[in-house]
Amino acid sequence: MYRTTRAALLAASAALALASCSGADKAPPPAPPEVSVAPVTVGLVQLSDTLPGRVVAVRVAEIRPQVSGIIQRRLFTEGATVRAGQALYQINPAPFRAEVESAQAALQRAQATLNQAQVQRDRLKGLIDVDAVSRKTFDDAEAAFAQAAAEVGVARANLSRRNLDLSFATITAPISGRIGASSITEGALVSAAGGEPLAAVHQLDQVYVDVNQPAARLEALRGLGQGSSTVELLDGDGKPLGLTGRLLFSEAVVDPGTGDLRARVLVDNTGGRLLPGMFVRVRLPRGPEQTLTRVPQQAVVRTQGGAQVLVVKADGKVEARTVRIGEVVDNQYVVEDGLREGERVVVEGRDRARPDETVKTKPWRAAATPAPAAAA
Repeated sequence: MYRTTRAALLAASAALALASCSGADKAPPPAPPEVSVAPVTVGLVQLSDTLPGRVVAVRVAEIRPQVSGIIQRRLFTEGATVRAGQALYQINPAPFRAEVESAQAALQRAQATLNQAQVQRDRLKGLIDVDAVSRKTFDDAEAAFAQAAAEVGVARANLSRRNLDLSFATITAPISGRIGASSITEGALVSAAGGEPLAAVHQLDQVYVDVNQPAARLEALRGLGQGSSTVELLDGDGKPLGLTGRLLFSEAVVDPGTGDLRARVLVDNTGGRLLPGMFVRVRLPRGPEQTLTRVPQQAVVRTQGGAQVLVVKADGKVEARTVRIGEVVDNQYVVEDGLREGERVVVEGRDRARPDETVKTKPWRAAATPAPAAAA
Protein backbone atom coordinates (compact mmCIF):
# COMPACT_ATOMS: atom_id res chain seq x y z
CA MET A 1 0.00 0.00 0.00
CA TYR A 2 2.85 2.38 0.82
CA ARG A 3 4.43 1.81 -2.58
CA THR A 4 1.13 2.45 -4.35
CA THR A 5 0.62 5.78 -2.55
CA ARG A 6 4.15 6.95 -3.30
CA ALA A 7 3.76 6.20 -7.01
CA ALA A 8 0.52 8.16 -7.11
CA LEU A 9 2.18 11.18 -5.53
CA LEU A 10 5.06 11.08 -7.98
CA ALA A 11 2.65 10.90 -10.89
CA ALA A 12 0.69 13.90 -9.59
CA SER A 13 3.87 15.95 -9.15
CA ALA A 14 4.94 15.19 -12.70
CA ALA A 15 1.55 16.20 -14.02
CA LEU A 16 1.71 19.50 -12.13
CA ALA A 17 5.21 20.19 -13.47
CA LEU A 18 4.09 19.50 -17.03
CA ALA A 19 1.08 21.80 -16.58
CA SER A 20 3.32 24.54 -15.20
CA CYS A 21 5.69 24.32 -18.18
CA SER A 22 2.78 24.40 -20.60
CA GLY A 23 1.43 27.59 -18.95
CA ALA A 24 4.84 29.29 -19.13
CA ASP A 25 5.04 28.69 -22.87
CA LYS A 26 1.73 30.47 -23.36
CA ALA A 27 2.67 33.74 -21.44
CA PRO A 28 1.99 36.96 -23.54
CA PRO A 29 5.02 38.84 -24.98
CA PRO A 30 6.06 42.17 -23.30
CA ALA A 31 4.26 45.34 -24.50
CA PRO A 32 6.25 47.68 -26.78
CA PRO A 33 7.70 50.77 -25.03
CA GLU A 34 5.73 54.00 -25.20
CA VAL A 35 7.36 57.16 -26.60
CA SER A 36 6.21 60.71 -27.36
CA VAL A 37 6.52 61.77 -30.99
CA ALA A 38 6.13 65.05 -32.88
CA PRO A 39 5.69 65.59 -36.62
CA VAL A 40 8.32 67.29 -38.75
CA THR A 41 6.93 70.69 -39.74
CA VAL A 42 7.68 72.87 -42.74
CA GLY A 43 6.72 76.55 -42.77
CA LEU A 44 7.81 80.16 -42.92
CA VAL A 45 10.54 80.99 -40.41
CA GLN A 46 12.00 84.38 -39.58
CA LEU A 47 15.69 84.02 -38.82
CA SER A 48 17.05 86.73 -36.54
CA ASP A 49 20.07 87.80 -34.52
CA THR A 50 19.90 88.92 -30.91
CA LEU A 51 22.32 91.82 -30.51
CA PRO A 52 23.00 94.44 -27.83
CA GLY A 53 21.79 97.98 -28.48
CA ARG A 54 21.94 101.39 -26.82
CA VAL A 55 18.91 103.65 -26.34
CA VAL A 56 19.23 107.15 -27.83
CA ALA A 57 16.70 110.00 -27.52
CA VAL A 58 14.94 111.02 -30.74
CA ARG A 59 15.47 114.70 -29.92
CA VAL A 60 17.57 116.41 -27.24
CA ALA A 61 17.27 120.14 -26.54
CA GLU A 62 19.87 121.86 -24.39
CA ILE A 63 18.43 124.85 -22.56
CA ARG A 64 20.71 127.88 -22.96
CA PRO A 65 20.07 131.60 -22.34
CA GLN A 66 19.93 133.95 -25.32
CA VAL A 67 20.44 137.05 -23.17
CA SER A 68 22.60 137.71 -20.11
CA GLY A 69 21.14 138.40 -16.68
CA ILE A 70 20.30 137.18 -13.19
CA ILE A 71 18.04 134.14 -12.80
CA GLN A 72 15.07 135.17 -10.67
CA ARG A 73 13.03 131.94 -10.72
CA ARG A 74 13.18 128.35 -11.85
CA LEU A 75 9.71 127.47 -13.15
CA PHE A 76 9.85 123.66 -13.47
CA THR A 77 10.32 120.53 -11.37
CA GLU A 78 13.45 118.56 -12.14
CA GLY A 79 12.64 115.24 -13.79
CA ALA A 80 9.14 116.33 -14.80
CA THR A 81 7.59 116.26 -18.25
CA VAL A 82 7.42 119.67 -19.91
CA ARG A 83 5.65 120.79 -23.06
CA ALA A 84 6.99 122.89 -25.92
CA GLY A 85 6.74 126.62 -25.08
CA GLN A 86 6.52 126.09 -21.32
CA ALA A 87 8.43 128.68 -19.25
CA LEU A 88 11.48 127.15 -17.52
CA TYR A 89 13.55 130.08 -16.17
CA GLN A 90 12.85 133.75 -15.58
CA ILE A 91 15.75 136.17 -16.02
CA ASN A 92 15.36 139.59 -14.36
CA PRO A 93 13.38 141.48 -17.06
CA ALA A 94 13.83 145.02 -15.64
CA PRO A 95 16.89 145.99 -17.75
CA PHE A 96 15.27 144.71 -20.92
CA ARG A 97 12.00 146.46 -20.16
CA ALA A 98 13.90 149.73 -19.70
CA GLU A 99 15.60 149.24 -23.07
CA VAL A 100 12.19 148.64 -24.66
CA GLU A 101 10.89 151.91 -23.22
CA SER A 102 14.00 153.76 -24.46
CA ALA A 103 13.53 152.28 -27.93
CA GLN A 104 9.87 153.31 -27.92
CA ALA A 105 10.86 156.90 -27.07
CA ALA A 106 13.47 156.91 -29.85
CA LEU A 107 10.82 155.69 -32.29
CA GLN A 108 8.43 158.44 -31.23
CA ARG A 109 11.16 161.07 -31.69
CA ALA A 110 12.01 159.72 -35.13
CA GLN A 111 8.32 159.69 -36.06
CA ALA A 112 7.97 163.34 -35.00
CA THR A 113 10.97 164.30 -37.11
CA LEU A 114 9.44 162.46 -40.04
CA ASN A 115 6.13 164.27 -39.64
CA GLN A 116 7.89 167.63 -39.58
CA ALA A 117 9.93 166.73 -42.68
CA GLN A 118 6.77 165.65 -44.49
CA VAL A 119 4.97 168.91 -43.70
CA GLN A 120 7.96 170.95 -44.92
CA ARG A 121 8.19 168.93 -48.13
CA ASP A 122 4.49 169.25 -48.87
CA ARG A 123 4.60 173.05 -48.28
CA LEU A 124 7.55 173.53 -50.64
CA LYS A 125 6.00 171.30 -53.25
CA GLY A 126 3.15 173.77 -53.75
CA LEU A 127 5.53 176.74 -53.93
CA ILE A 128 7.94 175.25 -56.43
CA ASP A 129 5.15 174.93 -58.96
CA VAL A 130 4.89 178.74 -59.05
CA ASP A 131 8.65 179.28 -58.75
CA ALA A 132 8.28 180.76 -55.24
CA VAL A 133 11.25 178.71 -53.97
CA SER A 134 14.37 177.38 -55.57
CA ARG A 135 14.69 173.83 -56.79
CA LYS A 136 17.55 173.22 -54.39
CA THR A 137 15.44 174.14 -51.39
CA PHE A 138 12.81 171.61 -52.44
CA ASP A 139 15.43 168.91 -53.04
CA ASP A 140 16.84 169.51 -49.56
CA ALA A 141 13.36 169.06 -48.10
CA GLU A 142 12.91 165.81 -50.05
CA ALA A 143 16.22 164.50 -48.73
CA ALA A 144 15.35 165.45 -45.14
CA PHE A 145 12.05 163.59 -45.48
CA ALA A 146 13.74 160.45 -46.81
CA GLN A 147 16.34 160.57 -44.03
CA ALA A 148 13.62 160.98 -41.40
CA ALA A 149 11.75 157.99 -42.85
CA ALA A 150 14.95 155.91 -42.62
CA GLU A 151 15.43 156.96 -39.01
CA VAL A 152 11.93 155.78 -38.25
CA GLY A 153 12.74 152.38 -39.79
CA VAL A 154 15.92 152.09 -37.69
CA ALA A 155 14.05 153.04 -34.52
CA ARG A 156 11.28 150.54 -35.27
CA ALA A 157 13.80 147.73 -35.86
CA ASN A 158 15.60 148.62 -32.63
CA LEU A 159 12.30 148.45 -30.76
CA SER A 160 11.60 144.99 -32.23
CA ARG A 161 15.04 143.82 -31.12
CA ARG A 162 14.50 145.15 -27.58
CA ASN A 163 11.11 143.44 -27.39
CA LEU A 164 12.77 140.22 -28.52
CA ASP A 165 15.41 140.51 -25.79
CA LEU A 166 12.62 141.07 -23.29
CA SER A 167 10.89 137.89 -24.46
CA PHE A 168 14.21 136.02 -24.18
CA ALA A 169 14.26 136.91 -20.49
CA THR A 170 11.69 134.11 -20.12
CA ILE A 171 13.48 130.90 -21.17
CA THR A 172 11.03 128.35 -22.60
CA ALA A 173 11.20 124.68 -23.61
CA PRO A 174 11.79 124.26 -27.37
CA ILE A 175 10.39 120.69 -27.40
CA SER A 176 8.14 118.49 -25.29
CA GLY A 177 9.78 115.81 -23.18
CA ARG A 178 11.33 115.03 -19.83
CA ILE A 179 13.64 117.64 -18.34
CA GLY A 180 16.67 116.71 -16.27
CA ALA A 181 18.47 118.42 -13.42
CA SER A 182 19.09 122.15 -13.41
CA SER A 183 22.73 123.22 -13.40
CA ILE A 184 22.01 126.63 -11.82
CA THR A 185 19.84 128.05 -9.06
CA GLU A 186 18.06 131.35 -8.47
CA GLY A 187 20.44 134.27 -8.21
CA ALA A 188 22.96 132.87 -10.66
CA LEU A 189 24.32 135.10 -13.41
CA VAL A 190 23.93 133.54 -16.83
CA SER A 191 25.46 134.69 -20.08
CA ALA A 192 24.40 134.28 -23.67
CA ALA A 193 28.00 133.28 -24.42
CA GLY A 194 28.13 130.71 -21.62
CA GLY A 195 29.26 127.13 -22.25
CA GLU A 196 27.30 124.80 -19.95
CA PRO A 197 23.57 124.38 -20.64
CA LEU A 198 21.13 125.22 -17.87
CA ALA A 199 19.25 121.92 -18.35
CA ALA A 200 18.32 119.43 -21.08
CA VAL A 201 14.98 118.15 -22.38
CA HIS A 202 14.77 114.65 -23.89
CA GLN A 203 11.87 113.57 -26.06
CA LEU A 204 10.98 110.09 -24.79
CA ASP A 205 7.63 109.20 -26.38
CA GLN A 206 9.78 107.66 -29.11
CA VAL A 207 13.43 106.61 -28.87
CA TYR A 208 16.11 105.21 -31.13
CA VAL A 209 17.97 101.98 -30.42
CA ASP A 210 21.36 101.82 -32.14
CA VAL A 211 22.59 98.30 -32.86
CA ASN A 212 26.03 97.29 -34.14
CA GLN A 213 26.08 94.19 -36.30
CA PRO A 214 28.52 92.51 -38.69
CA ALA A 215 28.88 94.10 -42.09
CA ALA A 216 28.10 90.68 -43.64
CA ARG A 217 24.45 91.30 -42.71
CA LEU A 218 24.22 94.41 -44.88
CA GLU A 219 22.64 92.67 -47.86
CA ALA A 220 20.05 91.03 -45.63
CA LEU A 221 19.13 94.41 -44.14
CA ARG A 222 18.74 95.92 -47.57
CA GLY A 223 16.34 93.12 -48.48
CA LEU A 224 14.08 94.02 -45.56
CA GLY A 225 13.26 97.51 -46.81
CA GLN A 226 13.42 100.71 -44.79
CA GLY A 227 10.78 101.00 -42.07
CA SER A 228 9.02 97.74 -43.06
CA SER A 229 10.51 95.27 -40.58
CA THR A 230 9.31 94.76 -37.00
CA VAL A 231 12.06 94.45 -34.41
CA GLU A 232 11.50 92.99 -30.92
CA LEU A 233 13.22 94.32 -27.79
CA LEU A 234 14.44 92.06 -24.97
CA ASP A 235 15.77 92.74 -21.49
CA GLY A 236 19.19 91.71 -20.22
CA ASP A 237 17.95 88.17 -19.47
CA GLY A 238 16.56 87.71 -22.97
CA LYS A 239 12.90 88.10 -21.94
CA PRO A 240 10.58 90.17 -24.16
CA LEU A 241 9.96 93.71 -22.94
CA GLY A 242 6.67 93.98 -24.78
CA LEU A 243 8.09 96.72 -27.00
CA THR A 244 8.65 96.58 -30.76
CA GLY A 245 10.24 98.97 -33.23
CA ARG A 246 10.83 99.60 -36.91
CA LEU A 247 14.18 99.27 -38.62
CA LEU A 248 14.93 102.69 -40.12
CA PHE A 249 18.33 102.42 -41.80
CA SER A 250 21.86 101.14 -41.49
CA GLU A 251 25.04 103.15 -41.77
CA ALA A 252 26.81 103.27 -45.12
CA VAL A 253 30.22 103.28 -43.39
CA VAL A 254 31.73 100.22 -41.70
CA ASP A 255 33.80 100.71 -38.56
CA PRO A 256 37.33 99.71 -39.64
CA GLY A 257 38.26 98.68 -36.11
CA THR A 258 35.41 96.20 -35.49
CA GLY A 259 34.05 95.49 -38.97
CA ASP A 260 30.55 96.38 -37.75
CA LEU A 261 27.96 98.79 -39.07
CA ARG A 262 25.23 100.54 -37.11
CA ALA A 263 21.53 99.91 -37.61
CA ARG A 264 18.95 102.28 -36.10
CA VAL A 265 15.56 101.16 -34.79
CA LEU A 266 12.67 103.52 -33.94
CA VAL A 267 10.68 102.39 -30.88
CA ASP A 268 7.40 103.73 -29.50
CA ASN A 269 8.43 104.16 -25.87
CA THR A 270 5.07 103.61 -24.20
CA GLY A 271 5.20 104.67 -20.57
CA GLY A 272 8.74 105.99 -20.89
CA ARG A 273 10.26 102.63 -19.92
CA LEU A 274 13.38 103.18 -22.02
CA LEU A 275 15.79 105.95 -21.05
CA PRO A 276 18.71 107.32 -23.10
CA GLY A 277 21.91 105.46 -22.40
CA MET A 278 20.25 102.16 -21.42
CA PHE A 279 21.47 98.90 -22.95
CA VAL A 280 18.87 96.45 -24.29
CA ARG A 281 18.87 93.41 -26.54
CA VAL A 282 17.34 93.62 -30.00
CA ARG A 283 16.07 90.69 -32.04
CA LEU A 284 17.00 91.92 -35.49
CA PRO A 285 15.60 90.03 -38.53
CA ARG A 286 18.10 88.42 -40.84
CA GLY A 287 16.47 89.00 -44.19
CA PRO A 288 12.92 88.04 -45.25
CA GLU A 289 11.07 84.92 -44.04
CA GLN A 290 12.17 81.53 -45.41
CA THR A 291 10.40 78.18 -45.79
CA LEU A 292 12.34 75.77 -43.52
CA THR A 293 11.98 72.32 -41.92
CA ARG A 294 11.95 72.16 -38.12
CA VAL A 295 11.80 69.61 -35.29
CA PRO A 296 11.65 70.09 -31.49
CA GLN A 297 15.04 70.74 -29.96
CA GLN A 298 14.69 67.78 -27.56
CA ALA A 299 14.38 65.34 -30.48
CA VAL A 300 17.99 65.93 -31.61
CA VAL A 301 21.05 64.37 -29.98
CA ARG A 302 24.63 64.95 -31.02
CA THR A 303 26.81 61.92 -31.61
CA GLN A 304 30.30 61.41 -32.98
CA GLY A 305 28.75 60.91 -36.40
CA GLY A 306 26.76 64.14 -36.19
CA ALA A 307 23.24 65.13 -35.16
CA GLN A 308 20.81 62.21 -34.93
CA VAL A 309 17.05 61.74 -34.53
CA LEU A 310 14.89 58.66 -34.05
CA VAL A 311 12.19 58.41 -36.73
CA VAL A 312 9.09 56.24 -36.16
CA LYS A 313 8.05 54.73 -39.49
CA ALA A 314 4.53 53.91 -40.60
CA ASP A 315 4.78 50.33 -39.29
CA GLY A 316 5.76 51.58 -35.82
CA LYS A 317 9.42 50.62 -36.05
CA VAL A 318 12.21 52.99 -35.07
CA GLU A 319 14.90 54.21 -37.45
CA ALA A 320 18.01 56.11 -36.34
CA ARG A 321 18.77 58.82 -38.87
CA THR A 322 21.63 61.32 -39.14
CA VAL A 323 20.52 64.85 -40.09
CA ARG A 324 22.15 68.18 -40.81
CA ILE A 325 20.81 70.88 -38.53
CA GLY A 326 21.04 74.66 -38.46
CA GLU A 327 20.22 77.11 -35.71
CA VAL A 328 17.54 77.07 -33.02
CA VAL A 329 14.37 79.11 -33.63
CA ASP A 330 11.66 79.14 -30.93
CA ASN A 331 13.07 75.98 -29.25
CA GLN A 332 13.14 74.12 -32.56
CA TYR A 333 16.09 73.07 -34.68
CA VAL A 334 16.12 74.05 -38.33
CA VAL A 335 16.79 70.82 -40.28
CA GLU A 336 18.74 71.47 -43.44
CA ASP A 337 18.80 67.88 -44.69
CA GLY A 338 17.65 64.38 -43.65
CA LEU A 339 13.94 64.75 -42.87
CA ARG A 340 10.70 65.21 -44.79
CA GLU A 341 7.51 66.97 -43.79
CA GLY A 342 5.08 64.73 -41.92
CA GLU A 343 7.63 62.22 -40.60
CA ARG A 344 7.45 61.54 -36.87
CA VAL A 345 10.45 61.89 -34.56
CA VAL A 346 10.84 60.68 -30.98
CA VAL A 347 10.95 63.58 -28.52
CA GLU A 348 10.51 61.82 -25.15
CA GLY A 349 11.40 58.21 -24.36
CA ARG A 350 14.55 57.92 -26.47
CA ASP A 351 16.13 55.71 -23.82
CA ARG A 352 13.33 53.15 -24.30
CA ALA A 353 13.39 53.15 -28.11
CA ARG A 354 15.77 50.93 -30.07
CA PRO A 355 16.40 50.97 -33.83
CA ASP A 356 14.36 48.37 -35.77
CA GLU A 357 12.11 47.74 -32.77
CA THR A 358 8.39 48.53 -32.56
CA VAL A 359 7.21 51.28 -30.21
CA LYS A 360 3.87 52.61 -29.05
CA THR A 361 3.47 56.33 -29.82
CA LYS A 362 1.55 59.20 -28.32
CA PRO A 363 1.54 62.90 -29.34
CA TRP A 364 4.18 65.02 -27.66
CA ARG A 365 3.04 68.21 -25.97
CA ALA A 366 5.43 71.06 -25.34
CA ALA A 367 5.62 72.35 -21.78
CA ALA A 368 3.77 75.59 -21.21
CA THR A 369 6.03 78.63 -21.17
CA PRO A 370 5.67 80.58 -17.89
CA ALA A 371 4.41 84.11 -18.23
CA PRO A 372 7.17 86.74 -17.95
CA ALA A 373 7.35 88.64 -14.69
CA ALA A 374 6.00 92.17 -14.72
CA ALA A 375 8.65 94.84 -15.16
CA ALA A 376 9.36 96.92 -12.09
